[in-house]
Amino acid sequence: MGYDLVVCGKAFVNGQIKYSEVGIANGSISAIKSSIQGGDKRIDVTGGIILPGFVDPHVHFRAPGLTDKEDFPSGTLSAVHGGVTCVLDMPNTVPPVADVDALLEKKSHVKRKAYTDYGLFAAVTPGCRANLLAPLVPGFKLFMGSTTGKILLNDDAEIGSAMRDIFGTGKRVSVHAEDDDLILREPEKNCRDHLRNRPVEAEINALRRLSRFKGKNINICHNTNAESVALANELGFTTEVTLHHLFFEPDRYSTSEYKVNPPIRNAAVRDKLYKMFIGNKISMFGSDHAPHTTADKSQDFDSAPSGIPGVETTMPIVMNMVRKNTIPLSQAVSMGSEVPAASFGMKKGKIKEGYDADLAVFDVRKFTDINVRKLHSKAGHSPYDGWEAVFPEIVMVRGEVQIDGGEFCGDRIGEDAYGKL
Repeated sequence: MGYDLVVCGKAFVNGQIKYSEVGIANGSISAIKSSIQGGDKRIDVTGGIILPGFVDPHVHFRAPGLTDKEDFPSGTLSAVHGGVTCVLDMPNTVPPVADVDALLEKKSHVKRKAYTDYGLFAAVTPGCRANLLAPLVPGFKLFMGSTTGKILLNDDAEIGSAMRDIFGTGKRVSVHAEDDDLILREPEKNCRDHLRNRPVEAEINALRRLSRFKGKNINICHNTNAESVALANELGFTTEVTLHHLFFEPDRYSTSEYKVNPPIRNAAVRDKLYKMFIGNKISMFGSDHAPHTTADKSQDFDSAPSGIPGVETTMPIVMNMVRKNTIPLSQAVSMGSEVPAASFGMKKGKIKEGYDADLAVFDVRKFTDINVRKLHSKAGHSPYDGWEAVFPEIVMVRGEVQIDGGEFCGDRIGEDAYGKL
């Protein structure tokens, strides 16, 4: 068989690191062998490990209506520099993606603008046409708590009706699980006040209300506490965690830079969540990349919007955790690639025959400090400035090299992974 490209080196295949030669044809992995003869082109990876490209199941790229904050070129360029080869974009945009017309308009707007592959979520709204939307989306997003956008749905009867329709399609529902009835609207001056207004009980109670859907295709986004994770696991739901909920707490990190929904929790709650993460009890990473301009974030705390950018820095920080033996490489790959890809029905996230040739080479000997001026998001700020990270040496999307030697060399080859126009 002819191959367009053969990538050779130490690779993470079937849970093990071993020398492999990966044959790629028409953007897919066609063979994985100890030796492959031929191939139009060969890449020999002499330093680092070949990993499946990472999948970020939770980004907010702001297109089409707020592209001063982020757009698909800048967002996916950020992603690919972080070793992310596919992103799933949330529907709380302007306009919100709540019907087929809005979805098709957004698909048209972002087409041929991405450096990574992508999928576009649809919002769970009363009477949403799940059967029409499902073939075109990775999943649906339910907002039980108020946040950016106006697609809140917190009524149990309406949620039940919409969920039954969605579950019939086989798609997964990602949930912003905060009970809006338990969120306060008192004035805020810092992250401690923001935490007071959005108590952990709001999160736990939202999970309790979802317990009637035990065993269904539900993903709980941005978990902030161990109790929610434990309950979600008991219910058979998948779970996401962000780095900001693992690392930050409101006494040390009090400014609007760290204002996010749900809020960063106090140190004791954060530490219990971190133990769940270290114990491999959380399904996947999600950056919840939610960029706002520096001017937006520089307003007084009460007026400043919630959201933290992270699509470019999440997996490089995770790979630095691998470097320091904080977590094993297998966990980084599972949470960053395998589980998100499988949860949202993609043939991505594994170095396996028949899967997309999305690959990322990381050399953990090459770590550096994050420099916010070198990041590619329009946000122009990051709470991770100065943190140690391991950025990828090579990144491929469907066999096309986008990053080589740590430098961008690609093009806008990203495709919609769900129902092309």
